[in-house]
Amino acid sequence: MVDNDHKPRCPWAKTNNPRYLDYHDHEWGVAVHDDHKLFEMLLLECFQAGLSWECVLNKREAFRRAFDGFDVEAVRRFDAAKLEALAADPGIIRNRRKLQAAVTNAQIFWEIQQAWGSFDHYLWHWTEGAVLRESGPVSSPLSDAISKDLRRRGMKFVGSVTIYAYLQAVGVIYAHVPECFLAAQHGQ
Repeated sequence: MVDNDHKPRCPWAKTNNPRYLDYHDHEWGVAVHDDHKLFEMLLLECFQAGLSWECVLNKREAFRRAFDGFDVEAVRRFDAAKLEALAADPGIIRNRRKLQAAVTNAQIFWEIQQAWGSFDHYLWHWTEGAVLRESGPVSSPLSDAISKDLRRRGMKFVGSVTIYAYLQAVGVIYAHVPECFLAAQHGQ
């Protein structure tokens, strides 16, 4: 897909949505080592399950406001009253199971931080810090293993496909297609 700027992009990058193009061009596939950003992306990917990424991305700022700037410390302490308020917020995805999962997942994310020193250490240990380069699949043995481990710990909405998308989003898997201008810039 080529936009008005004549740059070829991954086929999923919607050229009629500037927010989507900005995400593709500046975030997707960039290696993330900041726990705050890792939590934000995990929360958003879990809400995306069964929906389009564009839908979630268009609601990102409402999610940021609703989830206290993606502060894991705050989200892990959300109570029933806060969940009711979120369920009434038209700016976000109001699936009650996903809202409860966001709190549960924040608690487990925090527990992983305590055990590993950071979620970053936990996540990147799976590849020994290496970025994997592949495009095409929607899951892999890596996403299967991480999904299984997170589910064993009690996380919800973290199936292998969701985790694979998360790994792509935070740059553990660099998945720009060879025709994309970003793949060419990074030697693919």
